Amino acid sequence: MNKKTLTVITATYNRAYCLHQVFESLMRQTSDDFIWLIIDDGSTDNTKELVDGWKNNNKFEILYYYKDNGGMHTARNLAYEKVDTELNVIIDSDDWMTDDAVEKIVSFWDNYGDNKYSGIISNNVSKEGKMIGSALPHIKSCTLTDLFGKYKVSGDKKLIFRSELTKLYPYPEFPGEKFYPPSYKFRLLDLNYEMLIMDEYTCVVDYNDNSMTFDKFAQYQSCSKSFAHYRNEMIRISKSPKFIIKEMIHYIAESKMANNKHFIKNSAKPLVAIMCYPFGCFLYYYLTKTKKKHL
Repeated sequence: MNKKTLTVITATYNRAYCLHQVFESLMRQTSDDFIWLIIDDGSTDNTKELVDGWKNNNKFEILYYYKDNGGMHTARNLAYEKVDTELNVIIDSDDWMTDDAVEKIVSFWDNYGDNKYSGIISNNVSKEGKMIGSALPHIKSCTLTDLFGKYKVSGDKKLIFRSELTKLYPYPEFPGEKFYPPSYKFRLLDLNYEMLIMDEYTCVVDYNDNSMTFDKFAQYQSCSKSFAHYRNEMIRISKSPKFIIKEMIHYIAESKMANNKHFIKNSAKPLVAIMCYPFGCFLYYYLTKTKKKHL
């Protein structure tokens, strides 16, 4: 069997009821130059039985790994360890690929890919056929930081990465915490690489009430060590004073939630931490006392 170019990564937890959408979209692909890598993050439903049945398809290979439940970031850490193709893309268990996504990705990379790029940015589309967020800029490449900052692009975009690079910067794992911001890895890759812009739809996004994006307020409280670590890393690498101050206020609040008594000394910018301390304390009070779920 010829080595494939793309690995489609799906981390899943008790999503047997919708995982078939990913499988069916992969069966419809106009190119078979891919592998489907499934990381089962401790599901207690019939996910394994479904996948075992799908492995009999004669179109593409399915790799399945089961692990104890630890959250999306731990599942992605395992996926990046296992991936063995030049490129990879994450397709969430409640989303699916457009029918020609693999063909477009592989062809585009064959034409424009180079070691100086970390991968490709493409568009997500809703079930109704509407682009998620704003249009991509008419440029060849940029960093993700510039995409959402300098070029003011909004909304989720689909990211396809070189696999050797996604093995770098594994997500930190804090016992008992089941979320770490996924942009951590990508922001660090931004320091050395730009991404190619491909103005095509590659993923259909189906937002639902079970998605972690709808529970940000609870995440701040239950994963305070993870968020504080992430904020500190973003402060360390950022050159934007406005962004640094915003992240520092969050860093202080989330460090207090995590009972880190040395957060000022441990901060990437201690003087800024001292300056922002009152505002961080106010945010801490708001996050711990308010009954709102969304932030």
